[in-house]
Amino acid sequence: MPREPKLQTIFEIISVGYELLDGRVVNTNASWLAGQISSLGGRVSRITVVGDDVGEISSAIREAMRRGADWIITSGGLGPTYDDMTLQGVAKAAGRRLALNRRALEMIKKRYEELAREGVVESAELTPPRMKMAMLPRGAKPLENEVGTAPGVLLRAGRSWIVCLPGVPSELQDIFLKRVKPILEKKIKKIVSADRWIHVKGVPESVLAPRIDELRTRAPGLYIKSHPDKREGTSFIRVYLRIIGRRKQACERVLDEIEEKLIKAVKELGGEILKPEGEAG
Repeated sequence: MPREPKLQTIFEIISVGYELLDGRVVNTNASWLAGQISSLGGRVSRITVVGDDVGEISSAIREAMRRGADWIITSGGLGPTYDDMTLQGVAKAAGRRLALNRRALEMIKKRYEELAREGVVESAELTPPRMKMAMLPRGAKPLENEVGTAPGVLLRAGRSWIVCLPGVPSELQDIFLKRVKPILEKKIKKIVSADRWIHVKGVPESVLAPRIDELRTRAPGLYIKSHPDKREGTSFIRVYLRIIGRRKQACERVLDEIEEKLIKAVKELGGEILKPEGEAG
C-alpha cells in the first residue's frame, strides 16, 4: 500500500528476540498490533525483527526515526534477564541515559507483593534483576502492567513517540489496550476510508497492469491491488480499490470515478465486468 504520511499517522513496529529470528516463536504480536493500529486509522509502514542485541535494537529505532515514523512500538526485551536489552537500545538511540524510575519501581514493587501474597513467588524482595526493569531512559513514562511485572514505557524522542511493550502476548495486549490505545485515539489523525471490489473477466493481469498503474496515480491515498485467477481457462481478476481521506462522501466520489475509468479500460481491452457472486440483478 502506498505511504500517505500527510493523511495518516505513520507507525513502525520493532519486534525484539532471537526466538523470532530462528523460527521458535511466531510473531503474533506484530500482527495483533498492526490490526489494532489499522483499526484506529494509523498506517503501519514497516515491521522489523531484530535479535537481543543493543546495537541492532538502537539501529532499528534510529532508522525508524530517520524515516519519519510518528510512533515506534517495540515488543519484547523488557524483563529481568541479561538478554532483555530493549531499553538499553532505546536509550542509545534516543541519546538518553538509563536511570532508576521511581514510579516504575513502585509498580514493580506492588506487583511482586501481590505475587508473593498469591504464592507465585517466594519473596517480594526487590532484587537487582527486578530493579533492572525500573531502569528507564531519562524522560520516559512507565506504563502499568497488570498482568506481568515489567512496565511498558512511553518516551518522546525527537519527532517520534516510542512505546516499549513486553513480549508476552497477554501483557502486551493488556498494556496496549488500557494504557496506549487511549493515547492513540487522541493523537492519531482522523481519517475515513472507502473500498470496493471489481471482478474482471477475459483480460490477463499483465495486460491490465499498465491501466491500473495509470489509475493509481490519479488520486492521493488510492490503493489498487489485482488478484488474478483462472476459471475454465479464462483470465479472471478481482481488483480491490481502497481510498483514504478526510470525508467519506469525497472518498466514495473518487472511487466512483476510478471505477468508471477501470470499467472503460477493461471494455477497451476486450474484457467484461462480472457481478460478485451472490449479487442479484
